[in-house]
Amino acid sequence: MEIKTIGIIGGTGRQGSGLALRLAKKDRKIIIGSRSEEKAISAATIIKDKLGDEYEIIGANNFRAASLANILILCVPIQAQTNILKRIFKTFTTNKILIDVTVPLETSIGGKPDTLIRLWQGSAAQRVASLVPNTIEVVSAFQTLSASALHNLSKSVDSDVIVCSDSDSARETVMVLAKEIDGVRALDGGALSNSSIVEAITPLLIHLNMRYKVNDAGVRISGISTQ
Repeated sequence: MEIKTIGIIGGTGRQGSGLALRLAKKDRKIIIGSRSEEKAISAATIIKDKLGDEYEIIGANNFRAASLANILILCVPIQAQTNILKRIFKTFTTNKILIDVTVPLETSIGGKPDTLIRLWQGSAAQRVASLVPNTIEVVSAFQTLSASALHNLSKSVDSDVIVCSDSDSARETVMVLAKEIDGVRALDGGALSNSSIVEAITPLLIHLNMRYKVNDAGVRISGISTQ
């Protein structure tokens, strides 16, 4: 699929705005989505202030962002996932790729930030797939990227991105997108069911950040050449 416009649902958070910053820097057309259009516009303005007015990034409410984009990135807490998908459901009228970045952490129920919640569907991405029409290609990606690393434009992001989907073409499209982030290597993670393994890496990285007093821990898979 051609990457035309990227809508980041929940794009005002640290992870979403970090992805918006990195992808806008590569001249991608970005729409930051939020429940509050005013908040989304403010987030877009902050990013344009960092990059320059020539970059294409705007803010909109979630419904408008989902309507205008053919690639959606869902960056919301697990407790908000279902309600947001319901609110933008009517925008799923044509083929789109939906990239889920959600990780089900215990913080959503008042628990620890470095502990995973096990979902009946297997993973947050599989849960998304059960909630959207079959015309939407669901992809799991970007969970291993530190928000702090994404926002630090003075450094490359030192991490692999493992991309999982039941659609080969959607997986390939998202791998192309992931590789546009400086320092990122995109790896084919196979079927969407493997997203449960990838999502479980995030709480481990959070624990390592806390244990070693850093904020940009990433993951690299050894022994693979992608050249």
